[in-house]
Amino acid sequence: MNEDARWSDLGPRVISAVVLGVIASISVYVGGAIFLAFECILVGLMVWEVARMFDASLPTALGILAAVMVGAAAALPVMLTLPLLAGASVVAASQAKEDRPLLFGAVLWISLGGLAFLFIREESGLLWLVWLILVVISSDVAGYFAGRWLGGPKFWPAVSPKKTWSGTVAGWIAAGVVGAFFSVKLANLWIIVPLSIAAAFAGQMGDIAQSAVKRRRGVKDSSNLIPGHGGVFDRFDAMLGAGVLVLLLKKIGLVEMVGL
Repeated sequence: MNEDARWSDLGPRVISAVVLGVIASISVYVGGAIFLAFECILVGLMVWEVARMFDASLPTALGILAAVMVGAAAALPVMLTLPLLAGASVVAASQAKEDRPLLFGAVLWISLGGLAFLFIREESGLLWLVWLILVVISSDVAGYFAGRWLGGPKFWPAVSPKKTWSGTVAGWIAAGVVGAFFSVKLANLWIIVPLSIAAAFAGQMGDIAQSAVKRRRGVKDSSNLIPGHGGVFDRFDAMLGAGVLVLLLKKIGLVEMVGL
């Protein structure tokens, strides 16, 4: 690959990332109803994209349904959360002609990921959510540049042909650095360093899982809503993977995320 082709998507990616970053930063900082609306919109757009990828009927209605269910789940007891989101996922899967279990899993994953960020912001505080977002972003950025500068063996070529071991490891290192910084901010909780690396790995697996879904459905991008990135699902797949892992560890008591 020549040098120009290797970096051809950098400009659009940077511009889109800046615009998204500003919108996301405002909603994350303000929290409350603003952040709830932001997350519900993201979930709705991602489910709309996935429904279109699977040629499901009524993709817009399914996106709206998922957004409403995530908003409702955020206000309900935890014991009702999974049944509610699973029910919406069943409805979405019923509208596809094939690969229904895969569509069910994708919609449930998206919904849980969106809800994870809402719970972390509400229950643990702004700083914990900022930590998680920066872990994923730093891992993604380090992986992007290291993979293109260093190249080398592919991480999982059958599923994600662009990902390299150099980029993967660089992502872990960057996440660990972010974790070390936040460990001081979060009362010297050094457990956050390995937790950051685990979250980065979960984000990378989320990216690979989404690539596998796209490969299965024969599409390059989930949509073309975000220049340089493809669709909303393309941009937030790693966030979903990391968010679900961190929320799971929090809920089963392996990680104490004290609100600040």
